[in-house]
Amino acid sequence: MVISFLSTAAWGLGSVLWVELIRDFYHVLSHHWTPLYRLHVWHHRVFKPDLTPASEQIYRQAHWYNDLPESLVMLLFSLGLWGVAYIWSEPHWAALAGVLYTVSFLGSAIARGSGLSGADELTDLTHRPGQFLTPPSNWTVNRPYHWRHHFDNQKAYYCGTLTFVDKLMGTALSLKGKTVAVTGASGTLGRSLLYQLHQRGAKVIGLTSKSDPIILTAAGEPLSVKTITWQVGQESEIAAELESVDILILNHGINVHGERTADAIAKSYEVNTFSSWRLLELFLQTVRTNQDIARKEVWVNTSEAEVSPAVSPLYELSKRALGDFVTLRRLDAPCVIRKLILGPFKSNLNPIGVMSADWVAKQIVNLAVRDVRNIIVTINPLTFLAFPIKEFFVSLYFRVFSHKASSL
Repeated sequence: MVISFLSTAAWGLGSVLWVELIRDFYHVLSHHWTPLYRLHVWHHRVFKPDLTPASEQIYRQAHWYNDLPESLVMLLFSLGLWGVAYIWSEPHWAALAGVLYTVSFLGSAIARGSGLSGADELTDLTHRPGQFLTPPSNWTVNRPYHWRHHFDNQKAYYCGTLTFVDKLMGTALSLKGKTVAVTGASGTLGRSLLYQLHQRGAKVIGLTSKSDPIILTAAGEPLSVKTITWQVGQESEIAAELESVDILILNHGINVHGERTADAIAKSYEVNTFSSWRLLELFLQTVRTNQDIARKEVWVNTSEAEVSPAVSPLYELSKRALGDFVTLRRLDAPCVIRKLILGPFKSNLNPIGVMSADWVAKQIVNLAVRDVRNIIVTINPLTFLAFPIKEFFVSLYFRVFSHKASSL
């Protein structure tokens, strides 16, 4: 009985996921195969940046040229899966769930193409105009997520309902053309991040406390990076620069190793915790429009010290405090905030680190474009288990025992 129920549920759910995969891969193919793109381009002609239709006629035509063929392909493959289930499985009727799911897409495409009153409001949810209320979703597609496909990069953000295909392909975040500022840019990891981001097509800015300009080497040639000098405690002086930044990476820090003096305590918390928190708040104030909500992000290097010893008590304490601040702030943040949970890599702060900064930076970027919100790069397997548990319960605690300012 239990096995039969599980088999039925698997065929039903699997058939729905199957047609979603077909839908997403059809969309990908539409951007890479000219015959399909001639049809799909109608969909991109429809909307203005505020997601209002350019014209009612184009809106209706787009559904006949794009949505209807897409639905027919989904229907064909859903029937194919049902045929396989009919031959090999007794509860083949469960696979009809994918067929019925596809018929709903087909019906809504015809309704919108026919201009049926209210059809767009009921069925075209990711294209509804209005203020974005949340940042782009992680596992499902909401309006800010899909907006980026239209107005950020048409060769990314392909998914329609679930984001699995984008995560698999590394198209869940496009860095191309984005302005990315990195603090601690003169350090080992900072320079590696600038290089990897540049390789992905980002326009990079180095934020550093040093006066020397940052020069990288790319393809054997020197690459001058726009360098902005700032000092801890003077974060407000670069507030104007943050207005034009799409992604801010908070990477600066200090390690006093075994010191425990009053000065070491003050310095560790000021640099590792409060300076990053002030920059985070300044950046979040720049998130005002729908475009800002969809495009802007903060990546915060809180370190593996959040959940494991770093053989440096003050480094651990100050980084854990920063990590908790970020977890709390994420609950109401107007844009995406990612954590970088990094294990020991070789740098000026940690000359005995095991991993290379170049490799760590590459993994950070590889995981970011797959929309991983907690980016863990370490050689310690326990961190992959301990951090998600810690983050879940701390976030739950903050959610239960704190509230938004507007709810007072």
